[in-house]
Amino acid sequence: MAEFELTASPSQEELAAIADALTAFNAGDVGPSDRQPLSVLIRDTDGKVTGGLSGFTAWGWLFTQMLYVPDTLRGTGLAGKLLAKAEEEARARGCRGAWIDTFSPQALRAYLRQGYEVFGELEEFPEGRTRSFLRKNL
Repeated sequence: MAEFELTASPSQEELAAIADALTAFNAGDVGPSDRQPLSVLIRDTDGKVTGGLSGFTAWGWLFTQMLYVPDTLRGTGLAGKLLAKAEEEARARGCRGAWIDTFSPQALRAYLRQGYEVFGELEEFPEGRTRSFLRKNL
């Protein structure tokens, strides 16, 4: 019988065991993902990364995991420029769609301006907010 261990601090090897097994299962089930990281970095005049976009492409889709614009640059259209650069690269990789999620009302407005549409919502996540899931055809 399987044994369970609850932990808040799994090792990298333990996490890799799960990820490797799931990757192998998914590849056998729906085919290889061709997962590739994708980042668009914002650097200051000293070359230090101050924000940007991080995600990956897989199975013909771009997923933006994180997008951060420094406070001093917000309201300048930079989020849209980051998304546009990531989408351009995703298209070059053969992607047909993009998705992202947020619970920030400001980010939601920015993503809608970029042509994303809400396809799902999770209310009260976190409390007092709605997490919106958005997609865009590329």
